[in-house]
Amino acid sequence: MSGSPARHNTLNLFRFCLYAAIVAGLAGGCRDDRPKAQEPPETRTSWAAAGEPVVVYTSVDEEFARQVLDAFEERTGQGLAVIFDSEAGKTTGLVQKIEAEAAKPRCDVFWSSELFNTILLARRGLLEPYASPEAADIPDRYKDSEHRWTATGLRARVLAFDPKKVPAGQVPTRWEEIAKAPLAGRLAFANPLFGTTRGHVAAMFALWGPERSRQFLTHLRDHQALMLDGNSAAVRAVMNGEALFAMTDTDDVWVAQRRGASMDLRYLDMGDGGTLLIPCSVALIRGGPAGNRAREVVDFLVSAEVERMLAESDSRNVPVRASLRKELQLELPPGTEVSFVAIADAMEPAVQAVRDILIR
Repeated sequence: MSGSPARHNTLNLFRFCLYAAIVAGLAGGCRDDRPKAQEPPETRTSWAAAGEPVVVYTSVDEEFARQVLDAFEERTGQGLAVIFDSEAGKTTGLVQKIEAEAAKPRCDVFWSSELFNTILLARRGLLEPYASPEAADIPDRYKDSEHRWTATGLRARVLAFDPKKVPAGQVPTRWEEIAKAPLAGRLAFANPLFGTTRGHVAAMFALWGPERSRQFLTHLRDHQALMLDGNSAAVRAVMNGEALFAMTDTDDVWVAQRRGASMDLRYLDMGDGGTLLIPCSVALIRGGPAGNRAREVVDFLVSAEVERMLAESDSRNVPVRASLRKELQLELPPGTEVSFVAIADAMEPAVQAVRDILIR
């Protein structure tokens, strides 16, 4: 190699700075509650198509989201550019990115794996009202009264366990039981600052009140429950013997079963006779660069066709449409009566309690 060492080092430094600037430009505006590695460039995927792509931010698991988005592009020829969230920062990272970009949005459509943060984005004026004709048959419970979001494709919060190691009679039936000794010492759960665990803890605050909910978190800490980066990591902890139980979502259990793991689940009572059912949500970002072209993407994502696709995938999301559940012979487990709005209301005090008690 020719050239002096000093010149060679200077060239390498220039290349490094240029690469860093490009990566920073792709991930710009995204902050997190804790330091973590830079998101790899592969989290952004472009589908080749003529014209500027519609930009979709999604926290739906990439394996399932790709099937749906590929189907949209094959049918319409419309280009999509998609940014997926990480397992550790599920939903929260993308919400923060949308907030950071509010003055100059880069996203057109937000397809979230949960609803509660979407409700908060609507309250902050970051979502564009749109009543999709494809959502006409969705029950009112799953649509914003001001048409800022639509919810579809339910998953439940469940307790996962290995039936070969835990007899059915030793599995608790209520969520509050899992925080008590000796069960809590054998429990794995995802960091409640992120994803559906964040919504689960907020639902506890909404239903139980702050005192009982803070006590639940304190028991988890004092009995040394295992806090991990995500729901799939909690399920893996059960699979490899680090834990006997995992707080997780139904889809993580179905995927583990598909891969041959000895895994079962139980729908635990939140305390009012039902467990927490969490829908995905779809929303238009106010001021998104694609404008009205993004509505076609929303129409597709809230359609009965996509609910059917997700129900028939390994994720096995349960449709919010009763007619579709009947067609696919699927049943919903009893759900808690606490409203989605009440859970969103409880998000801030729940997150603060998590920081105070679990994150030190």
